[in-house]
Amino acid sequence: MMRTLLAGGLGALMLSACALIEAPPELPAVGIPLDLEAAPIPGPVTAIVNDAYPKIGQRPEGGNPIASRSAVVAPNGAAATAHPLATQTALDVLKAGGSAVDAAIAANAMLGLVEPTGNGIGGDLFAIVWDPKTQTLYGYNGSGRAPMDARLADAQAKADAFAEGKKLPSFGTITVTVPGAVDGWFALHEKFGKRPMADNLAPTIRYAREGAPIPEMIAWYWSRGPLRFEPAFARGELEEFDNAKKLYFSPAPVAGSLFRNPDLAKTLEILGKKGRNEFYAGIMARNMAAYLGRIGSKLDYDDFSAHYGEWVEPICVEYRQEVAVCELGPNTQGVAALQMLQMLERFDLKSMGFGSADALTAMIEAKRLAFADRALGYADPAFSGIDPSIFVAPGYNAGRAEAIDIKKAAPAVAPGTEITDAALRDGDTTYLTVADKDGMMVSLIQSNYRGMGSGLVPDGLGFMFQDRGELFSLDPSHPNVYAPGKRPFQTIIPAFALKKDYPSCQVRATAPELACPYEPWLAFGLMGGALQPQGHVQIITNLVDFGMGLQEAGDAARWEHDGGCEPTNRLGDDCNTGTGKVMLERGLADAAAELQARGYTVECCEANYGGYQAIMRDFDNGTWIAATEMRKDGSADGY
Repeated sequence: MMRTLLAGGLGALMLSACALIEAPPELPAVGIPLDLEAAPIPGPVTAIVNDAYPKIGQRPEGGNPIASRSAVVAPNGAAATAHPLATQTALDVLKAGGSAVDAAIAANAMLGLVEPTGNGIGGDLFAIVWDPKTQTLYGYNGSGRAPMDARLADAQAKADAFAEGKKLPSFGTITVTVPGAVDGWFALHEKFGKRPMADNLAPTIRYAREGAPIPEMIAWYWSRGPLRFEPAFARGELEEFDNAKKLYFSPAPVAGSLFRNPDLAKTLEILGKKGRNEFYAGIMARNMAAYLGRIGSKLDYDDFSAHYGEWVEPICVEYRQEVAVCELGPNTQGVAALQMLQMLERFDLKSMGFGSADALTAMIEAKRLAFADRALGYADPAFSGIDPSIFVAPGYNAGRAEAIDIKKAAPAVAPGTEITDAALRDGDTTYLTVADKDGMMVSLIQSNYRGMGSGLVPDGLGFMFQDRGELFSLDPSHPNVYAPGKRPFQTIIPAFALKKDYPSCQVRATAPELACPYEPWLAFGLMGGALQPQGHVQIITNLVDFGMGLQEAGDAARWEHDGGCEPTNRLGDDCNTGTGKVMLERGLADAAAELQARGYTVECCEANYGGYQAIMRDFDNGTWIAATEMRKDGSADGY
C-alpha cells in the first residue's frame, strides 16, 4: 500500500540535452585558494584539492558526457550493490528462480560480510517493494527500539561524561537498540520469497568460511575503525573492545585481501535452519542479552523477544506532473526529500542549468527549510503522534518555497509547522536494489550507523551492534527524546519513483487520466547520513530536470549542505541561525565564488558524497537499466 499525495494534470516533460554541459574548469594547485575577485564576501572559500587526483579520460561523443561508464542493460533481472560479490550473489539467486526479495536478502547478507563498515545483522533495515502481482507498493520499517528499562537520566549521565552533556555519545551500550535487520529479512521473505532462506544465506556462509575479497574503498573505511574505537575504549565510553578487535582488526584487512568470519557463518547457518525466532527469542537472543548485561547495558532478553517490525505505507508526491517519488515516513528522514521536491516545483531548474549558482541556491534553500521541519517533527510516530503527511500536505511546501530567494542565502530559517526536531551528517550504511523477470523491484537500505556501529561485538556471533541510539534527543519535551521501547530518528531511507509511460500511453483509446497512470519506474538510494534526502533530490532533478541518463545522474558532481538543527538538539536551541556550510565536488567548483557571494560558507572540493545504486525500467524496450556509484567499490549487472 502507498499513501499518495499527487496533484492532477498531464503534460510531457521535455528533457534537456546534457551534451551542452561544459567540462568543469581545472582547479588551482593545493593550498592556493580559489580566485574570488568579487566584492568582499564573508570568509574564505576553503579549497581542498587532492594533489594525486588522476587525469581522467574522456568518453566519446556517443556516450553520456558526465557518466564514468555506460549503464547496464538487462532483459530479465538486474542488481546494483556496494560490492561486486553481493551483486553477483543477487544475480545467481535470480537465475536460480528466486524473487527480487530473495536476491536482495542474499545480497544484504553478503554485504554484512564484505562491508561491515556500513551494515550487518546488528543493524536496522528499511525497504520499499513493488509487487507486480498485487500492483502495490509496500514499505517495511525494520528499525529497533531502546530498552524497556531505558532511563533518560542514564542517557544524560553518559552525555555528561562523554559528550559535554549535549548529546548521547557515539559508541558503547547506551547507543545500542534492538537490531531489526534479521526480522526485516524474514518479514520480506514470508511475503515475497520463493526460495528457502537457507539457500539465500548459503553464499555468504561459504565465503565467510573460505574468505571474501575486500576492495580498496571498503578497506580504507575499515582502517578508520580503530581510530574511532580505541580512543572511545580508552576514555571509558566504549565498555568492551576485545571482541571487535579480535574479529575485525587483528589485523584489519587491506585492499585485495580475503576476510574470514567463521562466527558469522555459524550464525547465518543457524538462522537459515531455525528462522527468525532464534535471533529474537532463542539461544542467540540469550547470548546477546548476556553479553550486553555483562558490560552494563539495560537491553535484555525481553527487549529482543518483544521486537517487531512494521509494514508501512510509502508516502508519494508528484514532481513535474510526470514522476511520483516515494519515501518512507518517520522515524526516517525520507519526507525531507519529498518536501524539497515540492518546494523546487516553483523553480525552472532546467532553464537555470545543472550546476548553476541559481539551481544550487534553490536546492540548498529548499534543503534548509525542509530540514528545519525535520528537526522539529521527525520521530517515532508511535510516541510523537505526528502525522507525517502534514509535511507534504497540498500547498504547504509551495508556501514554504515563497521564502526562497535564489539570489541570496536566508540568514536564518524556521520550521513551518509547530511540532518539534532531526539528523546527523555522518553515517555508515549500505544500499542495494534488485529487479526480477516478473517485474518485482526492491529498494533496500541497511545500516549499523556511525563508524561500523557501537564497537560492541557479542560473543561468538560475528557481527557488531549498531549505535542508532545516538540519534535520540535528551530534551524531555522533544518528540525524539530517549525513552523506553522507542525507535530513534533514522537517517537511512530507501526510495522509489513511478512514472507516466509517455508517449505510448497517449495513444490508448481512453481518457488521459486513465490512459497514463503512474507505473513502477525507479528503485534507487544514495546513502550517507544527512546527505541522503539531499542526494535523492539531486538524482531526481538530474533525471527529470537535467535529462541525464541513470549512470550519469549518479556520476554528476554533488553538493551537500551541513548546518541547522538536528532531532538530537534540544527545543529552543539556537541552531537554525547562520547559513551553514555548502560542500561541493570539483565539477561544481565554477559556482563556488557566486555561492559565497550570496552568503554561504563554501568548501570545495571534498565532502560526504554518499553511495548510489539504481535500477530503472525502460518502458520502450521492456528492459532493466542499472547503475552504480563510481565513488565506491560497487557494481551493477544483469542478465
